Amino acid sequence: MNTGDIIELDITGVAHGGVFVARHGTTASEPGMVVFVPDTMPGERVRARVTQVKKSFARAEVLDVLEASLHRVAHVWAQADVGTAPQQRPGGADFGHIALAHQRELKQRVITEAFEKFAGGAVPVEVLPARSHEEGTRWRTRVSLHVDAEGRVGPYAARSHDVIEVTEHPLATRAVEAAALGLTREKEGRVDLIHPADGRVRIVRRPASTSRRTAPEVVTERVGEREFRVDTTGFWQVHRDAATALDRVVRSELAQLPVAEDSHHLDLYGGVGLFAAALADHGGTSRVTTVESSARATLHARANLADLNVAAVTARAERFVEQLEPAPELRRGVILLDPPRSGAGEKVVSRIAALSPSAVIYIACDPVALARDVGEFRRAGYDVAQVRALDLFPSSHHVEAVAVLTR
Repeated sequence: MNTGDIIELDITGVAHGGVFVARHGTTASEPGMVVFVPDTMPGERVRARVTQVKKSFARAEVLDVLEASLHRVAHVWAQADVGTAPQQRPGGADFGHIALAHQRELKQRVITEAFEKFAGGAVPVEVLPARSHEEGTRWRTRVSLHVDAEGRVGPYAARSHDVIEVTEHPLATRAVEAAALGLTREKEGRVDLIHPADGRVRIVRRPASTSRRTAPEVVTERVGEREFRVDTTGFWQVHRDAATALDRVVRSELAQLPVAEDSHHLDLYGGVGLFAAALADHGGTSRVTTVESSARATLHARANLADLNVAAVTARAERFVEQLEPAPELRRGVILLDPPRSGAGEKVVSRIAALSPSAVIYIACDPVALARDVGEFRRAGYDVAQVRALDLFPSSHHVEAVAVLTR
């Protein structure tokens, strides 16, 4: 097999990252080389062009679907359909050709297989929509577009850094789409579009030619009766209902845990305080410390939670937990962590386990990183009974998962 070869493939599996799995050159005595292919799904036969050949695997791009799955639907983003040349397909909607219910089945399979491979054994996994009548489009309240050297504005083509111009943004809210399509020529760099709770879209231009920093605008988001101030350039969930859905799941999990008096809860990678608020409401005479590396986010968390018994600390989570000594109030408390896509890592996990909290609530946007960290927690004496996942990124391969670990 060589780069550029045109081959036919039977797709048999799904891998993390929005690609699917086939084997080429299989014989009675040889399993064949693994080939990762986007824009397809298990059960399909496709004609594909090889784009990369490594020692143990290859990558290919779909040219034609020869035998389609019953779960294939018209792509939610027409330009990303396999009828478009691969180099002109925008990225960001890599499950957009799959029926929504089957997307969730595949995400469940990815999480399950990650636990089997990296966590020492699978657990029951449930994948739920962020809202009851999810249609798979019009959910993004935050979109980042790129601007190339010629001033063209658009998303990157899938698996490349080539900017392509598009005529629609079907995952974005209507207001974000209108603002995005209203952009013409911009300075090379990036343009962020933010649609907060007040309904007015903000456009933040980030030219590559300047390093000058200006104070970001502060917008307000709402979850239940509580308002959260956050920078336009700060982190907030992109799905219009994601923060509310995650808050609901976290509070549901907390309600099943015993309430201990004089406990100390930790909210690691805490952002502007969304989950610290849920921890503070977990009954008893508990106190909460929320830890975040961004000083701006910590400033907002302090204001957002001023009416609660919450201390907001600016620090890297790994350094903060290294400095903590085991204490009875921490043993009675809950540690919640919502790390970046790379996960918490062995050092943070082992340090959390050494603090011996009554429970750990782990929120993850990467199934493999979650599984690796759960494997570390298991080796340290904690275990998880199930994973509750939320489909906060429909029509893409991304999924958010919540795991509760207890001693």
